[in-house]
Amino acid sequence: MIEYPAKDDAPRSHLPFSPATKVGDLIFVSGQASVDGTGKIISDSFEGEMRRSIENLRKVLESCGSDLAHVVQTRNYVRDATDNAEYNRIYMDIFKAPFPARTTITNCLSPALR
Repeated sequence: MIEYPAKDDAPRSHLPFSPATKVGDLIFVSGQASVDGTGKIISDSFEGEMRRSIENLRKVLESCGSDLAHVVQTRNYVRDATDNAEYNRIYMDIFKAPFPARTTITNCLSPALR
């Protein structure tokens, strides 16, 4: 059975995708950004935006009956490679060893998102 769980406090997007899709015990989460509950982008420091994005991920996982401790893989997009050290520091603060499998791509976001 395919489910599309979502609680009222989970972040929403105006784009055509579900925040998460659950199939059996697996949860597939769409990309999370520094947005409020309505999908409006909230600009902040790098740390503020990353922590807001992770908080949105936490809310989506919670709406599926899970949490950050059960994340097995992440895909990350970092606007500027100069933020990698801070990104790794925050990532290690949120996820604990053994860390989830991870792919991180830098300098790839549209100039409109800068």
